[in-house]
Formats: sequence, structure tokens, C-alpha cells
Amino acid sequence: MAKYMFLQYPSESTYPRPGTPEMEAQIAAYAKVFEDVSAAGVLRGGDPCQPPTASFKVEVRDGQTQTQDGQLHPGFLDGYWVLDCKDRAEAIAWAAKIPAASGGGTVEVHPIFEM
Repeated sequence: MAKYMFLQYPSESTYPRPGTPEMEAQIAAYAKVFEDVSAAGVLRGGDPCQPPTASFKVEVRDGQTQTQDGQLHPGFLDGYWVLDCKDRAEAIAWAAKIPAASGGGTVEVHPIFEM
């Protein structure tokens, strides 16, 4: 088994508004994936992220720490998962089940180098 990090970037143009039936359906879809990865015993971590406006980056240049607030990426990262997968094919199969992968969004998958 190897650990993979799944970064979910849903489509901002099709992301449902809070309090709508579409948002309730989205929450149910994520809950189903959570149930599935939990039942399969592959879930190692993950959480939703706060809105992009809460994010910031930190860089050190010439010994000076610099920060920048706000959304730094062209999509918005709204959550992540860490799963144990036997191989790339299994990672792809799990990524395809994450709702952000459909409807114009993306799930970015990173194999984790375990130390």
C-alpha cells in the first residue's frame, strides 16, 4: 500500500450555493465517498478547507519571510483526502468517486513519499 493525497478543486461555475437542494445533494455525495473509503479501511485523513479568501502563502526570500493572503491558484481547493491505495489504478478509481472530479472540477492526486 502507498499513501496518496487527493486535492479536490470543484468547478466554481457549477458549485452549488449554500442552503440549496443542490448543495444538500453535494454534501450527501461527499458523505457517501467518506462512508465508502471508511468502510474500505483506506482513509488516513482529510477535511474540507475554508474558503480561498482564508488562505495564504509563505515564502522565504533572502532570509525574509513574505506572506500573501487570498486565493493563489486558478481553482479553489475545497478539501483533501489521504488514502492508502495498493496502486495508481486504485488511486484513480477513488479519485473518480470524489464529486469534485465531475461537473468540470478536478481531483489532483499526489503519491506521498513516506519517510
